[in-house]
Amino acid sequence: MDLTADNPLKRNRSATALSARNPRGSQGADGSTRGPQVNGASCGLPPPQLRGCAMPGGAETLDLPMWQGHSHLSRDGGRQRNAMAHLDAEVKEEWLREDLQFYFMNPCDKYRARNQIPWKLGLQILKIVMVTTQLIRFGLSNQLVVAFKEENTVAFKHLFLRGYSGTDEDDYSYSVYTQEDVYENIFFAINQYHHLKNLSVGTLGYAENEDNEIGLKVCKRHYKRGTMLPFNETLDIDSDIEIDCVHLALQDLSKNSQEWKNSPFFRLEFYRLLQVEISFHLKGIDLQTIHSRELPDCYIFQNTITFDNKAHSGKMKIYFDCEAKIEECKDLNISGSIQKNTQYVLIFDAFVIVICLASLILCTRSIVLALRLRKRFQTFFLEKYNRHVSNSNQWEFINGWYILVIISDLMTITGSILKMEIKAKNLTNYDLCSILLGTSTLFVWVGVIRYLGYFQTYNVLILTMQASLPKVLRFCACAGMIYLGYTFCGWIVLGPYHDKIQQKSILVWVFSRLYLYSFISLFIYMILSLFIALITDSYDTIKKYQQNGFPETDLQEFLKGCSSTDKCEKGPSAFLSCICCLRRERSDDHLALVS
Repeated sequence: MDLTADNPLKRNRSATALSARNPRGSQGADGSTRGPQVNGASCGLPPPQLRGCAMPGGAETLDLPMWQGHSHLSRDGGRQRNAMAHLDAEVKEEWLREDLQFYFMNPCDKYRARNQIPWKLGLQILKIVMVTTQLIRFGLSNQLVVAFKEENTVAFKHLFLRGYSGTDEDDYSYSVYTQEDVYENIFFAINQYHHLKNLSVGTLGYAENEDNEIGLKVCKRHYKRGTMLPFNETLDIDSDIEIDCVHLALQDLSKNSQEWKNSPFFRLEFYRLLQVEISFHLKGIDLQTIHSRELPDCYIFQNTITFDNKAHSGKMKIYFDCEAKIEECKDLNISGSIQKNTQYVLIFDAFVIVICLASLILCTRSIVLALRLRKRFQTFFLEKYNRHVSNSNQWEFINGWYILVIISDLMTITGSILKMEIKAKNLTNYDLCSILLGTSTLFVWVGVIRYLGYFQTYNVLILTMQASLPKVLRFCACAGMIYLGYTFCGWIVLGPYHDKIQQKSILVWVFSRLYLYSFISLFIYMILSLFIALITDSYDTIKKYQQNGFPETDLQEFLKGCSSTDKCEKGPSAFLSCICCLRRERSDDHLALVS
């Protein structure tokens, strides 16, 4: 990209450079001959050596001596060519310096320099409002989905678990202790499924299972064979596991219940029984979304009741698991204002996508221009100083905020497209859409810190985080080794006693006290204090740098090298505020560089 395009500063530079190539100057109104003009002022005639005069932007134009006679000019032709080459190098250096200075300006300084609205800043502020509004609306809609799933799970537990009181025991289960209770719970769940339409107050219906059949599937897992006589300590068992399953269709359940209850399948041998599993599928429609002027979702509930006897401890745990899947409704015919509301939401989401696309293009363009500018600086540095630019100086050109904004824009665009498809009921992937929109909104709000960083008071937080992060990571790596050691030690020694450590085992009781007090002393009083000290030390260092100046790199030294000292004044910041453009005279405010 040609940085001189539509750039008044560089057009002015080019015109001045051409005037420098005219050794005879210009003839005044009185017929006298003058040297080259700079901003309307003559540079004057120097002694027989080359001399420069200040140009706009800090470059110098060559003022050649007005010797008479072509023979003298021929003798000094080589000297003039060398001088012109030196002048050209100085002009390029000044152009590069001002391009760099403009690149490191903040939006407010760029506005003062070229009197143009900072579109990227305004776009980011608008994007914050739009993305946050979109997230809140989607969150409220997603809240209805989650509530519908949870409430149906609770309703299923009350429908299919005999004697369920509404309170789960450990691991979301409740327990039975007699064989009679096991049989009654199994038969109760099957009967409830058979009479579901007459019992449930919800919008539920039967659905096909994996085998495209409507009904219940009952499976039991048990050891292949075995004989156990605890009274004389005799055990003979084959540890291979067998799985037996039976399908109970609705027609079978409509027959005499004693017929299927008395089948050999339901004669359980508890001494070798491991697990009984009852699975069935149900369909439902979420009608509560209509009150929020949204199209309803259709669900398939994959329910599983598990009777767990793996421990053979006399306590059989009963688990109920409900996995809800949202599917596209095959035929929706809803009249009213819901369709119009859906169209408005889709238009809003499309507008969010357009804003994020514009932000993505602008930030990508800025990164591309920054990489080009870095390449120019590397080439100049290598040609003039015969050494390469350090990695730290090269990373100065990579603006991490732009990368964060690009990632956020990509996630917002993808999430918005998913949200539009979900709103139109073409997709049902709420989880992925929530992750994309939530993470993108997080990045957008984190990006606000960049603009607060333009103020010296708020910039302390960012600089302290940047300075302390490497130290904190190294410190956490060391502290993590100690923490893992304590974790494994406590798990193996105190794990079996985690409910309540009593004095039944004196050795474990004493060990628990030593373990607890040493952990508190080491982590709370020592490691935590050192962790805070690392951040405090970085904060103090940043405060001193802000008062006395930050250590300057090669790039910063180059930026400070303004050739026109009367137009470059030292600002409050050693890096971002040493900008000639900020201190230009009013007549030069139109001069700006392309960033």
